[in-house]
Amino acid sequence: MLINCAAYQDGRKLADIEIDHIGDYVARPECFVWVALKDPGPGELAVMKHEFGLHELAIEDAQNGHQRPKIEEYGESLFAVLHTVEMDDDGELLIGEVDVFVGRNYVLSVRRGTRIGFQKVRARCEREPKLLEEGSAFVLYALADDVVDRYFPIVEAMNAEIEALEDRIFERNNSAASRAIIEDLYSLKRRLVILQHHITPLQEAIGKLTGGRIPSICDGMQAYFRDVYDHLERIVRTIEGRREMVVTAVQVNLGMISLAENEVTKRLGSFAALFAVPTMIAGIYGMNFQSIPELHYQYGYPVCLAVMLTVDLVLFWRFRKAGWL
Repeated sequence: MLINCAAYQDGRKLADIEIDHIGDYVARPECFVWVALKDPGPGELAVMKHEFGLHELAIEDAQNGHQRPKIEEYGESLFAVLHTVEMDDDGELLIGEVDVFVGRNYVLSVRRGTRIGFQKVRARCEREPKLLEEGSAFVLYALADDVVDRYFPIVEAMNAEIEALEDRIFERNNSAASRAIIEDLYSLKRRLVILQHHITPLQEAIGKLTGGRIPSICDGMQAYFRDVYDHLERIVRTIEGRREMVVTAVQVNLGMISLAENEVTKRLGSFAALFAVPTMIAGIYGMNFQSIPELHYQYGYPVCLAVMLTVDLVLFWRFRKAGWL
C-alpha cells in the first residue's frame, strides 16, 4: 500500500507526485523522490524496481522479509534493513521490519509489521531543509534515528519491570509466589535476549557508515550516523547490564527461598523439641513395669505435668531468644 510519494529539491518539498511520474523527477539530478510503502505486494515492488532500477537481490529480501538487520551496498545504492520493536499491553515484544532503498536521487522505505508509521520522520525532515539538502542520506539517517529512539521506551519499561521484581523478591512470600517471580524473571530475560538479537546486528551495520570506507552516498554524514551508533551502543550496554541483573535476581530469589525453608525447618524443629520432652516423660511412665520410682506417689501426676510445663517454657524462651520461634 502506498503511504506517500513526494519529490524534493534543495531541501524543500516540490510536490506529492503520482507513481507514474517518478521517472520524470528521478531523471533530474538536483531532485530526489521519497516513496513510503506499507506491506506491499510483489506487484508494487516490481513497479518500484522498474522506476528506481533496484537490485534483484534487494527486492527479493524486501519481498520475503524476516531479514537480519543489515546495510548492504549494491553499486551506487544502499539497502538497509531495520527492525522496529514495540510492546503490547501484556509486555510482549512485537517485531517489525523497515527496508530502506537509498540511491543518489531516491529513497524507498518499505515497512512490515509496524503499527506506528514514519510520518513524524518525514515532517522532521521537511522542517530541516538545510539538512535535507544532504539528500537521500539524511533521510536514511532520520529513519534509522527514529527506529533507534523507539528502543529507549522499551528498555526503560524493562528497567521498571526489573525494579518491581526486585521489590517482590524481598517481600514475605510463599513458595508459589517465589516460583511466579522466577517465571517472570525468566520471561524478562527472554525478552531482553530478543531485544538484543534485533539491536546488536544494527549496531554493526551502522558502524559501517561511521568510519573506514564510507559508501559514496553517505559521504559527509558520518557524524550523524556516529550519533545513531552511540545510541545503539548505550542501549546494548544497558541490555547486557540488565541481563546480568536478571541472573543475579534469580540467584537472590533462590537464596531467599532457601532462607525461608531454613526458617520453616527451625520452627518445625523447635515445636518438635517442645513436644519431645513431654512425650519422653509420658513414654517412660507409660512403660509396664511395676518398680517405677514415684509410680504410686500421691502427687506424681501434677508434679509430672509441672515438670513437663517447666521444661517446655524454658525451651520456648530459649528458642524465642534465638529467633527460631
